[in-house]
Amino acid sequence: MADLLIKCMAVLTMDGEGDIIHNGEIAVRDDVIYHVGPSGSTPGDFSPERVLDYPRMVALPGFVNCHTHAAMTLFRGYADDLPLMQWLNEKIWPLEALLTQEDIYKGTLLCCAEMIRGGTTTFADMYVDMGRVAQAADESGMRAVLSRGMVGFGSAGEKALAESIEFIKQWYGGAGGRVACMFGPHAPYTCPPEFLKKVIAAAKELDVAIHIHLAETNDEINEINEKYGQTPIALMEETGLFELPVLAAHCVHLNDNDIATLARHRVGIAHNPQSNMKLASGVAPVTRLLEAGAVVGLGTDGASSNNNVDMLEEVRATALLQKLHTGDASALPAYQALYMATAGGARALGMQDQIGRLVNGLKADIILMDMHKPHLYPLFDIYAQIVYAAASADVHTVIINGRVVMENRRVLTLDEDVIMAEAQRCAELLVQRSNIAKKQQ
Repeated sequence: MADLLIKCMAVLTMDGEGDIIHNGEIAVRDDVIYHVGPSGSTPGDFSPERVLDYPRMVALPGFVNCHTHAAMTLFRGYADDLPLMQWLNEKIWPLEALLTQEDIYKGTLLCCAEMIRGGTTTFADMYVDMGRVAQAADESGMRAVLSRGMVGFGSAGEKALAESIEFIKQWYGGAGGRVACMFGPHAPYTCPPEFLKKVIAAAKELDVAIHIHLAETNDEINEINEKYGQTPIALMEETGLFELPVLAAHCVHLNDNDIATLARHRVGIAHNPQSNMKLASGVAPVTRLLEAGAVVGLGTDGASSNNNVDMLEEVRATALLQKLHTGDASALPAYQALYMATAGGARALGMQDQIGRLVNGLKADIILMDMHKPHLYPLFDIYAQIVYAAASADVHTVIINGRVVMENRRVLTLDEDVIMAEAQRCAELLVQRSNIAKKQQ
C-alpha cells in the first residue's frame, strides 16, 4: 500500500464535537494515520507516493456496522412484513437450513460490496460457516469482527461451540490483522444459562468477547420472565456474561435496572433502529442509555429485515426516531448520531484504540464524502448536513487499513457485476431447494 496524503475541505476527526479541521489534510503511512492537521502542516519528512486532493470533500472515519448477518443479503425481499418470531420460525430458519457454504460466501461478498459503497469500513457479523465469511471480508479489504452464531440446545449446541473455538483459533488476527473474532450465542431464549456458562469459560480461555442478541422483543421478555423470573439483562448478569466484554444487539425493552446494569458493565450496545421498526420490535431507549453512560453504537442487522446495510440511513433513523419517541426535538443531535456510527461503534466493539476517529496512530479507515451536490447546499453545519441530508451515494472514496478500496464510486477490490450475478443465482437456487423440500414434507 502507498503512503497517502489526503487534502480536503474539512476533516471530521470525531474526537470531539468541535474538532473539525477546515481545509485539512491527513497523512497515511502504511496502514496508520501519521498526521492530521490543517493544510500544509504535515511534517516535512513525509513523502507521499500519492496525493488525493479533493477540495469539495469531507473526510471522516469509516462507519462501523456493529451488528449484521452479512450473508442474509440473499434473503433480501424474501420474507417481508412479518413479526420477528413468525419471520424467523416460518420463513428465515427453514431457508437458512438449506444454505451452503458457497451461498454464505457469495452473500457475504454482496454485502461487503454494498457496505463499502455506503462508507462502512468495519462490520460485526454473526452467522454460520464463518470461515467463508472471513474469506469474503479478506478479499473485499474490509475490517470484520466475526462470530459463529450458536443455538445452545443439545448436541447441536456442543457442535456449534466446538466450531466456534476452531474458527477463533484459525482466524483471530487473520487477513493481515483485519479479522477479529467473538463467540456468538444467539440469544437468551435459544441459549440457556448452562450453555452460556460453557461459552463464558471458553471466551475467558481464549480472551475474546461475546456477541449476543438481548432484549429484542416483548416475546423474549415474557419468555425469559416466565422461565427465570427476571429480565434477559438480569439473567445475563446472574449467569456471569458481563464478566467479559459483550456486544449486545438491540436492547430494545429495558427497565431502569437493566439500563444501569448495561452502563455499569460497559456493555457495547448495537442499536438497529430500522430493523426494529420493520419487525415492530419496538424503540430502544437510546437517549436514556446515553444519559446513563452506556456505550452505544449502530448496526443495520441483516438485509432480510432492513432491507439494506446502509449506515447513513441508520444514523438518520436513529436521530429522528429518538426525537419522535421522546417528544423532544433536541434529543440525539446530529453530532451524537454520527458519533454512534463511528467512534461510538468502535467503543462498542472494544476497538476504540484502533478505529473510529481520525487521530494520529489509529488505523487509516477513512471515507471521503462529496459535498458538492445540490441536496447538500447551502452548507451551515457539516454534522447536520451529513446526518439529515447526505446519502450513501455521496461517499466518493473509501480507505481501509491504508488501502484505497473504492475511488470515485468504483469498488477496486471486488468485481461487483460478477458478485451480483452470482448472488442472484444462489438466491434463486436456494428458493428452488426450499420449494422442493416443502413438497416432500
